[in-house]
Amino acid sequence: MHRDGEKIMAKQKLMGLNGDEAVAYATKQVNPDVVAAYPITPQTIIVERFSEYVANGEVDTEFVAVESEHSAMSTSVGASATGARAFTATAANGLALMWEIVYIASSLRLPIVMALANRALSGPINIHNDHSDGMGARDSGWIQIYCENAQEVYDTSIAAWRMAEHLKVQLPIMVCLDGFTLSHTMENVMTLDDETVHKFVGERPFIKVEGHLGEGEFRLNPEMPLTMGPLDLQDFYFEHKIHQVEAMEEALKYITDIDKEWAEVSGRKYDYVEPYMMEDAEVALIGMGSMVGTIRYVVDELREEGIKAGMIKLRLFRPFPSEAIKKAVGKVPVLGVMEKCLSFGAPASPLMEELMTTYYHDKEKPMMKNYVVGLGGRDVSPDMIKQAYKDMLKIKKTGKVDKLLTTIGVRGE
Repeated sequence: MHRDGEKIMAKQKLMGLNGDEAVAYATKQVNPDVVAAYPITPQTIIVERFSEYVANGEVDTEFVAVESEHSAMSTSVGASATGARAFTATAANGLALMWEIVYIASSLRLPIVMALANRALSGPINIHNDHSDGMGARDSGWIQIYCENAQEVYDTSIAAWRMAEHLKVQLPIMVCLDGFTLSHTMENVMTLDDETVHKFVGERPFIKVEGHLGEGEFRLNPEMPLTMGPLDLQDFYFEHKIHQVEAMEEALKYITDIDKEWAEVSGRKYDYVEPYMMEDAEVALIGMGSMVGTIRYVVDELREEGIKAGMIKLRLFRPFPSEAIKKAVGKVPVLGVMEKCLSFGAPASPLMEELMTTYYHDKEKPMMKNYVVGLGGRDVSPDMIKQAYKDMLKIKKTGKVDKLLTTIGVRGE
């Protein structure tokens, strides 16, 4: 916003919101055309609150109460394909049930926004947080952003529409928030007014295509017939997959631009990689989601003890920002990768494998060790994080990583 040529931030209101309510409130301000969802813990509050907005006439969204998550994503695909803005939300087993259509949404290049309240996948049945659901969908062609707190959830739930709908991107996006830790915990959240949000998000743009009746928008429209998602065999399928790869690469460029625009409006700056105390760090952890706040607290404590600890918050997991991570890591000798996910049968967790690939051909790289924590919602305490830093200090001293992956907080260790 501008006044007399001077850039000023939009007026904001302080609200007490949990993460789910932050998603719902941000989505109300965007006022999408269609919301289709099925309730599943810990996501349920999102669609409960949004249905109240619909019932109260605060939005003119068409709310579709479907019979399953598979139908929720199917409805979102159909709505988005016609040119509507479509939103949904899910968690864990719900994401697993919509699996087939998740891939279709990205393959059809539909800019759907979905809130994912990260929850452990069953079985045994567990309703609490880890990142196994989001990591399982890491190759589905969706952009993935992992949020640290309710404020970031609110901000990302608005900016996500611009990211997904950018004409050089046109991909669906998951706004990931840790189940219960964020979804059900009330925090102070600064919110913008509806007019400012509307102005920032704008109208949905469309790719221009050439059809039988001339040039038109890439969407299903009886006035300009075209086909989306036809049978695609050996002759073109490969090329269409490469188009998705290229769109992910383009997203890396434009997500930063949109985050900068959001900072100008809100005063809150985000980046896909956020280093903390890394300038002279000798040991550092990289992680995602709510636990990075605890890691940051531990770093401050260790610094007071004279230990040169650092931390990197990874906000954007897909597309994977390899070069930005390298820049943030710098010359730190030992890097610990802390993650709330196990990849069964693999040498390491998903984030660790991405980082090992990132550094594979580099002559200079940090010694790396994988620390798996917090599965099924188990608390990630400061003491557990300190245990990882203590282990990394030992690695720095000996120059050896004795074991690629280890767990912290498991009984009997």
